[in-house]
Amino acid sequence: MKELIKYIAQALVDNPDVVEVSEVLGEQTSVIELRVAKEDLGKVIGKQGRTAKAMRTILSAASTKMHKRTVLEIIE
Repeated sequence: MKELIKYIAQALVDNPDVVEVSEVLGEQTSVIELRVAKEDLGKVIGKQGRTAKAMRTILSAASTKMHKRTVLEIIE
């Protein structure tokens, strides 16, 4: 899951080397934290959060297939 989010985020931003993805594992749910450069934050979120919502939808579909629950957090 981390690699999927990192791949998508690096394709969207101007500074792909700054993209950091970490995963916090829980009993029921794992949280994927995405950090990008300050100037790229708008590109990852998108207009009215559409890009972030699309990334969360893809992540949800992929994690459902693996019988897990995963949440995406975009960290400033």
